[in-house]
Amino acid sequence: MTHTLELEVRDYECDIQGVVNNSVYQNYLEHARHKYLLDLGIDFAELARQSINLVVIRAELDYKSSLRPGEMFTIETRINRISKLKFAFEQKIITSEGKPAVNALIIGTAINERGRPFMPEFISDLLDNNA
Repeated sequence: MTHTLELEVRDYECDIQGVVNNSVYQNYLEHARHKYLLDLGIDFAELARQSINLVVIRAELDYKSSLRPGEMFTIETRINRISKLKFAFEQKIITSEGKPAVNALIIGTAINERGRPFMPEFISDLLDNNA
């Protein structure tokens, strides 16, 4: 299942060159992941209160084109299992003209209260049902 989120570039997200600063794309991607999980009934903040922390352990971003102030764009997000303890969010930021702006692969895991990686059953079920 692919989740889609539409956003608009805010002026303050742009650098002196008049385009979205590269670090801001990470914020966009994180927001989309949280919205995706929330739409699946997984509340990221509630997990943290339960000492279940979903963490990014690797981020690969390929910048394709720049977004500009006021531009509308879409983020597509999918999640897949990549190992017993890891999952991957495949994400794309697409301009209002349909051009790719960013392709991202975000690898994550869950950390328990002792700081050890583990796979919560509800995440495992989600990954199994998404396969």
